[in-house]
Amino acid sequence: MKIPYEKRKSLYGYGFISLWFVGILLWFLIPMVESFCYCFMDNTSLKPDVGGMHKEWLALDGWAWLSNFKYAFAMDPYFKQNLLNVLKDTAMTTPMILVFSLFIAVILNQEFKGRGFARAIFFLPVIIATGPVYNIINGDMGSTGVDSGAQFSTLFETDIVDELLEFLGVMNISESLSEVINTVTTDIFGLVWSSGIQILIFLAALQNIPVSAKEAASMEGATAWEYFWKITLPYVSPMILANFIYTVIDSFTATDNSVMSRVLEKQLDWDYAYAASMAWSYFAIVMVVVGIITVFVNRFIFYEVE
Repeated sequence: MKIPYEKRKSLYGYGFISLWFVGILLWFLIPMVESFCYCFMDNTSLKPDVGGMHKEWLALDGWAWLSNFKYAFAMDPYFKQNLLNVLKDTAMTTPMILVFSLFIAVILNQEFKGRGFARAIFFLPVIIATGPVYNIINGDMGSTGVDSGAQFSTLFETDIVDELLEFLGVMNISESLSEVINTVTTDIFGLVWSSGIQILIFLAALQNIPVSAKEAASMEGATAWEYFWKITLPYVSPMILANFIYTVIDSFTATDNSVMSRVLEKQLDWDYAYAASMAWSYFAIVMVVVGIITVFVNRFIFYEVE
């Protein structure tokens, strides 16, 4: 059969992505729909059985069909507290990651010897950011089957700052202030570890600043401080929104946060309906937070108009 060249190219494309469509359907969409159905099934009856799962739907009378969600928010002693902790930690760490990423990206965009090596160093955690590696560096050797490793993890501890502040009496001023300082100082390694992608995105945005803008600012005698606020920040502002959303989702979906740990714990206890209810509730909350952030931050974004 004589098929036009353009049509052949389209068929080749559909052929390549057909396997992806099959994988998405079998191992993503169908399990996702099934997990959503679990939310409205009896948790005590939803157990593995011969040939699949033994399922019993909750009654539609009254609000019985929402009993799994009611358990997650009203009866579970950990889910709400873990959710509040995750929201609070995300609200505290996300601005720090963005500021740190932009600061490092501005430095790496300068001309200096060893710039390529420095860029590789900051992007290296993205390549090796596996669970076991991160656990070993943080001293959580129990999950890797090794008992000796706490000495290695002390290389990344910054408790000395906390102890110094306590010795000076600063920590006794305010409990909330001490908590913020403690979070910032003790999680500095996690801050650096979580900034690789953001640094790369900011760096790409900085390299797209037109040369004419730099020349105009130089001719007008703009200082480095003025250049940052008048040229650099407006041009990279769209990437601030992208990095903001990425950082929030990355924090919410981390397997080591307390909400995800609670969901996995319930799943291992064979409480599949409760685990699915918590997971879908968490997903809805994450989407609402991302939507609010997008609407709010988008008001301060500078979009270049041709």
